[in-house]
Amino acid sequence: MSTLQIRLEQKALEKTAYVLKCVAHPVRISIIDLLTQRDRLTVSQLQRVLQIEQSLLSHHLTNMRDKGLVDTQREGKNVFYSLTDSTITDIISCIQSCKLFS
Repeated sequence: MSTLQIRLEQKALEKTAYVLKCVAHPVRISIIDLLTQRDRLTVSQLQRVLQIEQSLLSHHLTNMRDKGLVDTQREGKNVFYSLTDSTITDIISCIQSCKLFS
């Protein structure tokens, strides 16, 4: 019988928990899902699909930006949001394929 051990370093565990806490909200998961479908979207585009108040959406986007999950790029009066790391979309794939959520 092999010895059990934690296979991730403490820093990796902390970073993972930090990211998962940030995305642990249906709106934020939806934002990630939408940003996987398009490279970048404006608040207006996201709001049209999500159908939530602009202030609530901005709150979520600010939180995601502050945690490093999304980047912003201003073009004129539009601010475009994009994912900083496309591998975060693996969370969506995992959720979709997990039998617990079917």
